[in-house]
Amino acid sequence: MSKLMLGAILYEGFELLDMFGPLEMFTALPAEMLEVVMIAEQKGAVNAASMSGAPMPSVLAEYSFETAPALDLILVPGGMGTIPELDNTAMLNFLADRAKTAIITSSVCTGSALLAKAGILDGKKATSNKQVFNLAASSSDKVEWIESARWVDDGNVVTSSGVSAGIDMSLAIIARLFDVETAEAIANGAEYTWHREANVDPFVQYLNQVALPA
Repeated sequence: MSKLMLGAILYEGFELLDMFGPLEMFTALPAEMLEVVMIAEQKGAVNAASMSGAPMPSVLAEYSFETAPALDLILVPGGMGTIPELDNTAMLNFLADRAKTAIITSSVCTGSALLAKAGILDGKKATSNKQVFNLAASSSDKVEWIESARWVDDGNVVTSSGVSAGIDMSLAIIARLFDVETAEAIANGAEYTWHREANVDPFVQYLNQVALPA
């Protein structure tokens, strides 16, 4: 397989682990196998957000939507900033356009709400963060939303549950694109226990326990 380009999509208020948990796994691949680029609507610093609202670091987007290179893989995080992005036409159009040619478009947590709103999940199975599951589910009625799932692989679209579930999803993607042994080696190197069963979801018991903003 030729070298793959992964576009990590940033927006104000994204959740850090949604993004950097998966990227820790993906960037453990040799440089000749995969390159990661950080993309936002505008090039420059993008502020992350925490679940508690505490100040968080900013991350540098190397490319804007207009200058981003061709992408083989797309990674969309969730976070507190998801809700305003649901009304961001530039974000939705970029995702919809790039998903047409990507091998896999993936999301973590509430990032699946953005994929749904962009029409990328139409006719697909998908999941999202359990505690605010309705945020994604209310974004589109054209999606078969799976409540009990650590992640859902539906071909060219892979979505995961909340926050740390993105790490399991990324290892599953690596296993699918390369091989299981490579994914296992990466998990072991990170001293991470890979939860391999996509349909084993211990957090579904917390479904919609967090109220969404009015």
